[in-house]
Amino acid sequence: MKRTKIIAGVILLAVVGLLVGIKAMQIGKLIKMGKSFVLPPETISSAVAHEEVWRDSIPAVASVIAAQGVTLTPEIPGTVSEIAFESGAVVAKGDLLVKFDTSQEEAQLRALEAQVEWWRISAVRARQLLANQAMSQAEVDDAEATLKTGEANADAIRTTIAKKTIRAPFAGRTGIRMVNLGEYVDKARPIVSLQSLGALYAEFSLPQQELSRLKTGLEVRLTTDAFPEKEFSGTLTTINPDLDATMRSVRLQATFANAEQLLRPGMFARVELILPETVAVLAVPATAILSAPYGDSVYVIENSTNATGGLVVRQQLVRVGRGKGDFVSVTGGLKPGERVVASGLFKLRNGMSVVINDALTPKSEKKPHPSDS
Repeated sequence: MKRTKIIAGVILLAVVGLLVGIKAMQIGKLIKMGKSFVLPPETISSAVAHEEVWRDSIPAVASVIAAQGVTLTPEIPGTVSEIAFESGAVVAKGDLLVKFDTSQEEAQLRALEAQVEWWRISAVRARQLLANQAMSQAEVDDAEATLKTGEANADAIRTTIAKKTIRAPFAGRTGIRMVNLGEYVDKARPIVSLQSLGALYAEFSLPQQELSRLKTGLEVRLTTDAFPEKEFSGTLTTINPDLDATMRSVRLQATFANAEQLLRPGMFARVELILPETVAVLAVPATAILSAPYGDSVYVIENSTNATGGLVVRQQLVRVGRGKGDFVSVTGGLKPGERVVASGLFKLRNGMSVVINDALTPKSEKKPHPSDS
């Protein structure tokens, strides 16, 4: 019995030793394979950092406002008796828009005009009698004062009638009508918006550091989200004489022709103030820049020093300047002629092998035309 237990123990130890040896061999093979394993190269697109000459410019955001725009309101209350326009209509200067009920004022005016006519005749007769020494000067003065008082009262009634007749103060396009026929409208209540769309202003601000570079007559280019493919060209017409004491910025106004009436008051816009100077820049596609809390960087493509050859990437910190379309300028950290990764940056790490495929990469442009398709 004792001998049988010894034999069983020896067999068990032999089996365990055999299993341990097999597992050790497997682990050794895996370690050897891991040391020799090389990740397949990542496919990326590339671009060459190249020098260009750009017109110097200053970007800003702006608000579009009308050269002439107003919300019409009555000076005195009244009941709407006539509406002579349609919402969104084009009107000329002086066109009737809304008329309040003036029947009472017109009746008062007719009665007063009759009295004024009688006072006028009386004043003429008094002057004739004075010439014949049949009336005193005091009586003549009293007759003329009565006539002038009556004429002034008549003018006051005419002014009231005119204030109850709302006309377009300038040519433009009306907004949505905010009153109805027969409605009683109180003083200062909005009736309709009237905007002149022939020429518009873009107002924006720049830091005080740019003040020495500014002068009226400079070209200003404007783009909006409403018409992303269209660029509007205007002129810097006004530089505010005082600066904002809180923001230390100067307020500017540019004028834009709006023959097609595409721009509308209240639009958000992006403007670029074009300066006469030109600057030499090192340009790369904006997609080549990897932004991070520690700074901006690019992946430079270099030849591998390994025996296997191929291409590898090296992460390089850079300083980024202003942009132009799909490109940005690099002011430090990169040399002309160096090839950088233009797309696929987020899957890379320093020293990784790559292979270049530029066939499917969209072309970068200085004036891109985005499409929804």
